[in-house]
This record gives sequence, C-alpha cells and structure tokens, in this order.
Amino acid sequence: MLKKFISVIFILILIFVIFFEENTFNKTVQVNEQGVLNETPKNSYDEMTETSLTGSDKIAQTVTFAPEFTLTDMSGANVNLSDFKDKIVILNFWATWCPPCREEMPAMQKFYEQNKENGIEIVAVNLTNIDNGVQAVESFVQDYGLTFPILLDKDGVVGNMYGILTLPTRYILDPEGGVIQKIVGPMNEQMMNEIVNSIQMDGKEHGE
Repeated sequence: MLKKFISVIFILILIFVIFFEENTFNKTVQVNEQGVLNETPKNSYDEMTETSLTGSDKIAQTVTFAPEFTLTDMSGANVNLSDFKDKIVILNFWATWCPPCREEMPAMQKFYEQNKENGIEIVAVNLTNIDNGVQAVESFVQDYGLTFPILLDKDGVVGNMYGILTLPTRYILDPEGGVIQKIVGPMNEQMMNEIVNSIQMDGKEHGE
C-alpha cells in the first residue's frame, strides 16, 4: 500500500514538474517577444524592409526618408544629416567595444578613400551614451586611421530615433535622403561596392 502511495505521489510530482517547465518556457518566449516589440520605436522605420545585398531589382522600394538630426563631430562642430544631401550615404551606427564594428572598419575606411570623390559618403554615428566615453572613440579613430565623419550620439537620441537594437546597423540613403536599405551586421568592401553600384544603376535606369 505504501509503495502504491509513493508511486502516485511520484507521478503527481512528475506531472507538476513537466507542467511547470512548459509553462515557464512559454512565458519566457512571450516575455522575450514582447520585450523586442516594446523596445522597437514606433516610427517611420516600422515599415522598412531588409533586402539582399546584390542586384538593383532586389533593392527595397523606398518607404520613408531618413529623419533629420544634428550631432557634434570629433572636433565639436555641429553636423546635420542634411549636410550630405545629394550623396549616397552609408549611415553607420557603431561602438568601440563592438567586435563586428571593429572588424568592418578597415574595409569601410578603404571603401571611403576610393569613393569619397564619387558622390558617396560614410557617416558613422557612435552611440557614445553606451560606449566607453569620448576618449575611447578618439583613440579608436586614431588607431584605425578613420577619416570619414564620426558623429557622437552622446544622449542616445539618434540611436533611439532610428530604432537601433543591434550593432553595427546601417541605413543606406539615396541622394535625396530616402532610405533604400537597412543592414544589420558587419559589411565588407565587396558588399558596399555592390550596394552602391546597384543604387547607381537604378538611378541610371530611371534617368537620374
């Protein structure tokens, strides 16, 4: 009788454990999904699509324009996003502690040197509010020999405006300031060339 009672208790405990684990797992998934939704800003980028890197036919039809902002550069001067109008802009969000950001910087600098006279601009927005301070940014820029514009988002306002949740993240803008593409993760020189070539080809097809 005692053995039977113990067996029943064991089975009940087992059922409880299985139910508890399943319930906990489901709750965790829901919390994670809800957390992502809560963190995503409700702005014009909610409708943006991400596309592959090659082929002008694969580039997203622009659905919005990049929000204007003003930040200071490394010298303390104010810089507006609209200052780069009439150029193809790679708007890059990054931080010094981010390994993929460090990985892509040499290719980004090389691409910039080869294309800065061809109507192409790289604007690198450092999320200074979650970085290791302005001095860390200055050291990083010197170590990597970066010469493209580095802007400091000291309060995180621009990062929030653009819904940045992962680093590096970049927006590709056409010469009118329209958002063509959003890319999350590191890029190499070939990727940047393919994107720019696709934009330029698309512009020629439309007689621009």
